[in-house]
Amino acid sequence: MNIYVSNLNFSTTSESLQDLFAEYGEVDSAKIITDRETGRSRGFGFVEMSDNRAGQKAIDELNETDFEGKTISVNIARPKKERSSGGYNRGGGGGYNRNRY
Repeated sequence: MNIYVSNLNFSTTSESLQDLFAEYGEVDSAKIITDRETGRSRGFGFVEMSDNRAGQKAIDELNETDFEGKTISVNIARPKKERSSGGYNRGGGGGYNRNRY
């Protein structure tokens, strides 16, 4: 089970997140997501637990609780959607003065 944890304290580490969820069962991985440029925490992370029952219990008991000074949100992670182009036409130029000559 892949679990999404948001509203984390920016000083939270992957290790402390893993320790929190380990109280509910075996944690396969815990990762804080960081900004690519600065390396700073983005305030959310993911925890993977192989036992779905333990994962659901962790979600039920940890959602909307205080962790390291912040009220965290804990939910089942949804699959990442591919980004669309946002509706912009990626082809051609703007056409400004295109036929000037």
